[in-house]
Amino acid sequence: MRPARTLTALIAATSALSLVAVAPVLAHEGHDHHEAHAKAADVALKAAIDGAWRTPENKARDEYRHPAEALAFWGLKPGANIVEFYPGAKGWWTEILAPYAHKTKGRYTGVMNNTNDAAFWAEVADKSIYGEVSASTLDALPAGKSDLVLIARAFHNWARQDGVTERHLDAAFKALKPGGILAVEQHRAPEGSDPKAGTGYVPESYVVEAAKKAGFVLVGKSEINANPKDDHDHPFGVWTLKPIRSSGKGDAALTPEQRAEFDAIGESDRMTLKFKKP
Repeated sequence: MRPARTLTALIAATSALSLVAVAPVLAHEGHDHHEAHAKAADVALKAAIDGAWRTPENKARDEYRHPAEALAFWGLKPGANIVEFYPGAKGWWTEILAPYAHKTKGRYTGVMNNTNDAAFWAEVADKSIYGEVSASTLDALPAGKSDLVLIARAFHNWARQDGVTERHLDAAFKALKPGGILAVEQHRAPEGSDPKAGTGYVPESYVVEAAKKAGFVLVGKSEINANPKDDHDHPFGVWTLKPIRSSGKGDAALTPEQRAEFDAIGESDRMTLKFKKP
């Protein structure tokens, strides 16, 4: 009987060793697949950021708005259903997000008051670049279909009207899937500032509290768009700075020296926030 037991033990040991040898290979193959997927996403995003269709004016702003870093922070993934609130004509984010969605088999939707906006549709007319772009009014957004909702530089407009911030955040929450991300980029005022002041800046706490009230969970904050040169105190609010560069008229006009000082600041100090729908 001893030889039989020895043979059985040898077979069992050999099988165990085979499993040990195979397991790392399988794990490595899974890791390789994930890395290949991530690399493809990076290539698609870089191609969108470097795209020749982007206007020179918009590309010049990458220095201040850090698109690759911001989208990595927000966790943009290939194939995402992306919604951008109020992209406008020649939209800075639209030129990046819509082509990225097209290349990765996702979808881009712009939220706007007038879904027949001729300037917007002219911008995204080339389907080889932008694919099938969608537009929706705020109230018509499909519920629970979006992976990422982007709100960029809008809260200062909403804060001046009672209930408008709440209405937009409620719509964003409704549009997102569970686990979906609300991405925020916004001119940031010092804490204690009045969000209704009309300067273009709002305190970070205003956005965070409003988002939490709508049901969102704050996942993280990033300082990638912080600008320590911006003291938030400008004669024409945030619009004194690039890219608007308001300079006033007549006796209120900035001197060339003052204009140069404001230009040296760059673009505004901004909060970059990531929220999740539970």
